[in-house]
Amino acid sequence: MFTVSEEERAAISRAYEDGGEWAAVAELRRYFAIEDNDNALFAVRSIVRWRAAPVSPPPRRPPNGASR
Repeated sequence: MFTVSEEERAAISRAYEDGGEWAAVAELRRYFAIEDNDNALFAVRSIVRWRAAPVSPPPRRPPNGASR
């Protein structure tokens, strides 16, 4: 398991969009030591599917005059 920063994710996704899966695998390997093609390809496919988590709405305030 490893952690991918937003910058790394963006670079890998850009490589995928510009050159396909194997270009993205090459980009992934610039950041991480993944030698096995199957694992690298699985990681690339997972990374390019990631979406940012939805932003939660701010907490609701009680109506004026209500005590907490």
